[in-house]
Amino acid sequence: QLQASGGGLAQAGGSLRVSCAASGRTFKSDSMGWYRQAPGKEREFVGAINWSGGSTLYTDSVKGRFTISRDNAKNTVYLQMNSLKSEDTAVYYCAAGSTTIASMARRIGVAYWGKGTQVTVSS
Repeated sequence: QLQASGGGLAQAGGSLRVSCAASGRTFKSDSMGWYRQAPGKEREFVGAINWSGGSTLYTDSVKGRFTISRDNAKNTVYLQMNSLKSEDTAVYYCAAGSTTIASMARRIGVAYWGKGTQVTVSS
């Protein structure tokens, strides 16, 4: 089971960090990813991190602003969001799968989804 937390309200230009804690099984061998879904839009890929944390992949709109990291000892993955924009407003979901981060970008091989956490950025 994956549970995202840490969302909330931030001002444009501000920062938030969301976390995703895993329980019930270890995900330390899986790639983990973040996705988001804004009202009236389809869920989109935000970024992913491989099992060791040595490789990351981001969608263009968040490159340079968002950073994904993981702590396998805590079975937790993080999404640090800086320089937030109003268009970052969405429900953020974490996911995991025994697949590559490139495949996670296309939602291939994603086996586990967490419940989302709302991030709202006010302009």
